Amino acid sequence: MIINQWVLFIYLWPLAEVMSDYRIAILPGDGTGREVALEASKILDTISSNTNFGFEKIDIPCGGQLYKETGQEWAEGSFELCRDEADAIFLGAIGHPGSYLPNGDLAGGSVILGMRSGLDLYANVRPVKLYEGVLHKVHGKFAQIWQPDMVDMTILRENTEGLYYSLLKRASNRAQGLPDYEIPELEFPDLKGEVAYDPRPITSFGTERLVKMGFDIAETRNGAPADGISRVSCIDKSNVTRGCQLFRRTFDKVASNYPSIKTDYGYIDAFTQWITRNPEHYDVVVTSNMFGDIATDLASILQGGMGMAGSGNIGDDHAFFEPVHGSSPKYAGMNKVNPIASINSVHMMIDWLGRKNSDQGLLDISKLIEDSVEQHLKEGKLLTYDLGGDASCSSVGDAIAANLEEKLSEL
Repeated sequence: MIINQWVLFIYLWPLAEVMSDYRIAILPGDGTGREVALEASKILDTISSNTNFGFEKIDIPCGGQLYKETGQEWAEGSFELCRDEADAIFLGAIGHPGSYLPNGDLAGGSVILGMRSGLDLYANVRPVKLYEGVLHKVHGKFAQIWQPDMVDMTILRENTEGLYYSLLKRASNRAQGLPDYEIPELEFPDLKGEVAYDPRPITSFGTERLVKMGFDIAETRNGAPADGISRVSCIDKSNVTRGCQLFRRTFDKVASNYPSIKTDYGYIDAFTQWITRNPEHYDVVVTSNMFGDIATDLASILQGGMGMAGSGNIGDDHAFFEPVHGSSPKYAGMNKVNPIASINSVHMMIDWLGRKNSDQGLLDISKLIEDSVEQHLKEGKLLTYDLGGDASCSSVGDAIAANLEEKLSEL
């Protein structure tokens, strides 16, 4: 019954007259994703209530829990709505215990992975910035391991190719109602026993557009914390794999068009050491899909953990934004998790909308969202458990929204 009503809503919604500047699809997803999505929505409401910008929010139920309850990862027509009607998309989190598709893929994958591939969101953009007032949890205790003025980088991970290509393609086809994608059969004559494999395609086309975005972002930043030099670092494993050799050759080709920006190189295994020992060296980092998936989760520790880490999945025409963390089923319904990653993702979304539409007003508001988060953390009065406090998810969201409201009133 719920699904039928929702399908009807999707069908009728484009016909309705709404007074808004931007239409935002909100996909709460699973577990604590639903809770942090409320706090993200609170920021949009604060902007609408205190400025001339209006946001039409379109709530789309989705995820593994919905699949368990209805047999659908999201309602029919949801992908098309996100593609054709939404100006931007926010996703809470995907993943519900024991919820898998018959082929073994995670239920809800056609949402998060289907959009990444189906909307051609080729860059996963993850800022890594440490704010004053944030401590690091090491050995069960909180301490200032890294200094706030020494951690400020942006990592770009290729988002449509690499080791996850087959999974992305399967999810994209499901989301669009296309035939199942099957991995081409390969033979490994010297291997014994059962063999499972995932191809790792890397193309010059996919790499070039990712690297170009990295250099474009570097042009907007203030350089690396250590020396102020604008630098783009290419992280790969080109001493071993052919795909990475192509990635590095393509990086060099793109870099030649940006003579004012320095280049830097590293192998992924060494990079995981350098990023923790010398994070101040890094300004912008570009890397392949799986390497970026692992390295960015590691990098989140520099900024206080996954609860602080926002992200954007960005293409030429579409984008969706999400906190880096998962659905945290064990904390679902407890109003406990940190909503700042989601609020930081909204900050990124508003910035992206402003740049895409040449809207300086939105760019100004985006900066105020970041300022509101920074003020909240510096005051240190309301912190969630992961930052050493006991504040609730909603109380932190309320406090940051209040900061934002005050700043908007001064515009």
